[in-house]
Amino acid sequence: QVQLVESGGGLVQAGGSLRLSCVTSGLPFSSYYMGWFRQAPGQPREFVAAISWNGGSTYYAESVKGRFTISRDNAKNTLYLQMNSLKPEDTAVYYCAADRNIYRLRVNRDADYWGQGTQVTVSS
Repeated sequence: QVQLVESGGGLVQAGGSLRLSCVTSGLPFSSYYMGWFRQAPGQPREFVAAISWNGGSTYYAESVKGRFTISRDNAKNTLYLQMNSLKPEDTAVYYCAADRNIYRLRVNRDADYWGQGTQVTVSS
């Protein structure tokens, strides 16, 4: 059974930082592209960032470029998202996702596997 479990969300003031983690089990982690998405109330799911299987390539939405950093530790089957200079508009539920196709993650905003999400709230 494949599981993706996010953690690290919370309430932070604008300008602050958070680090999200996504621990996976039941899938060959190092064979998958991994991504972070977010969804605010009443809004469609938004691509945030993605990373290749070996971490050699990373991709970011324009809205987070320069502020967020995606990384992975294949030995720990864990995906990370370091979020700095947070803004109120970053408030959303953040989800990690796994897929073998980077196009599906980045363009279709879809994936084979999803976590349950972690809430990030940025106060002004």
